[in-house]
Amino acid sequence: MNEMVDDIFSSLKQDLEKAYSHQQSEYLVIRAGRANPHILDKVMVEYYGVMTPITQMGTISVSEARILNINIWDQSQIKNVMKAISQADIGITPTDDGKTIRLVFPMLTEERRKEIVKNVKKICEETKITMRNARRDALDMLKDLKKDGTLSEDELSQSEKEVQKMIDKYTSLADSLASSKEDEVMKV
Repeated sequence: MNEMVDDIFSSLKQDLEKAYSHQQSEYLVIRAGRANPHILDKVMVEYYGVMTPITQMGTISVSEARILNINIWDQSQIKNVMKAISQADIGITPTDDGKTIRLVFPMLTEERRKEIVKNVKKICEETKITMRNARRDALDMLKDLKKDGTLSEDELSQSEKEVQKMIDKYTSLADSLASSKEDEVMKV
């Protein structure tokens, strides 16, 4: 195969990896009834005029299965952190004792678990759509190479099969990731 085809495959693989890792990061912030420090990954606090992630302002630890403790290094910022967590709409109300902020994760109801599973499936479907779009782009580029005379009919056919193999592999990965997250959410 020629270098242009290799570039197309390399680009496709990068796009598929990116879609899959995005799915993984989205699943990290979905709470399944247990304390998960990643739920705070996207929460930003105004710290002396600069938007700063909570993870850079203190230590976050899991003290019990459903309790997250946040120890802010600069005690004067506890109120700002509390406000940022409340505004982040993560579904948990923070409490503090003047030194430590606590997030107590409630037990999930069956109804809430089903809502979360729907969200898990939606994220998986969005990932697969992104993957299919990457496949379409790769196939279009390969067909353009055939039109230019760079690829023969046989090479195009073989390349299309390789693209489909790659898509099948990553789609399968996305499905199994979604399935394991659903199991995690539905486990009481």
